[in-house]
Amino acid sequence: MSSAMSFTLLDLAAARAFIGCRDEGLLHAVRDNFGADLAADDSYFSSEISRGAPTAYQALEAVVNGGPFDEGFAFQYGYAYKRLCELTGYRLPNNNFCPIRASWLPVLDEAMAGLGITAVSVSELTYSLPDPLPFTDLPGYGEWTAEECAKGLAQWEATTEEQRRAVDPMTMEVIEECVGWMRAAGRMPGFGVVSFLS
Repeated sequence: MSSAMSFTLLDLAAARAFIGCRDEGLLHAVRDNFGADLAADDSYFSSEISRGAPTAYQALEAVVNGGPFDEGFAFQYGYAYKRLCELTGYRLPNNNFCPIRASWLPVLDEAMAGLGITAVSVSELTYSLPDPLPFTDLPGYGEWTAEECAKGLAQWEATTEEQRRAVDPMTMEVIEECVGWMRAAGRMPGFGVVSFLS
């Protein structure tokens, strides 16, 4: 089954601080910026909501207030956190990740490792949400810190043209997209990359 990954450049510490910040202004900002998306999600997840899942806005309130969380509907908190990241971050290109087969991500990691790029892992961008949000398979979540991006970029810049030519051209195109995210992070001190898989 194919999936899609989206990527955002943002201050990771500031984004994590949204969880439990109890900032009413933040809730209003998300509602103002994503009102149509909140309504669309409520329509899409209407059967889950009828079984007790929080609405998109209720899930957002729970994240901003630090709970309570219903682990049976953990996916809603994942999408709420995604909106908080999108509100405050900068969308990164995902041309080679929409759609994508998650089973191919380890292959991409192997190709990157073959070039000596080991500071970052694309597979690890699909794990679970930050604490204290409950675990959910979807949306998958992961992050590359500013330090990991800087190290990964240095590893890329240490590669030779000969090494790069030895990689399958389609795979190299995807690696270069990842390198672009690391370059973007390097231009924003303290910023890293987050990913959501759905």
